[in-house]
Amino acid sequence: MRKLTYFIACSIDGFIGDPSGDASSMFAFVDEAFIAFIKAEYPETMPTAGRRAMGFDDVPNKRFDTIVQGRASYDLALKEGITSPYAHLREYVASRTLTESPDPHVEIISSDLVGRVRALKAEDGDLGIYLCGGSDVAGQLIDEIDELVIKTYPLVLGSGMPMFRSAAAVPAFTLESVRTLDNGLVVRTYGRKR
Repeated sequence: MRKLTYFIACSIDGFIGDPSGDASSMFAFVDEAFIAFIKAEYPETMPTAGRRAMGFDDVPNKRFDTIVQGRASYDLALKEGITSPYAHLREYVASRTLTESPDPHVEIISSDLVGRVRALKAEDGDLGIYLCGGSDVAGQLIDEIDELVIKTYPLVLGSGMPMFRSAAAVPAFTLESVRTLDNGLVVRTYGRKR
């Protein structure tokens, strides 16, 4: 069974963006140490254009071969004219409103998101599934998430978009590792208690 990992950035107070979802305040912490960490540990979580710009487009995927993201996350790329932001992965976008994919490499999941993710998890393979974001998508998939990798940035937003938008109770996770970068960023990895 492949793992679904919610790899997400948040503020100290647990928000992944301001009330509109804007997370640009976290960009100030993207420095050489952070890029080295991403390149070494999670190279596939960087969009394809970013990998090329930073000179590690040739680094193989280490943890994931598939990405699931919400419509709002995908729209960030579409606004830049990029229809396949993670071309180095199999791409899925969860959307009830986007009826047709603008790119043959991107599959739209318009219904039964949980069922589709369960099918992806059941596939054979050594690499897992990267849940890129959207608090709504994470809320819908909360029971399917096997691992949380939370990059906590040293800032307080005060209000904003939570990591999970869900009425469901959050299941228990076990802390597996903590890593601190010199810029104050803390990366915590949690495994799902099953």
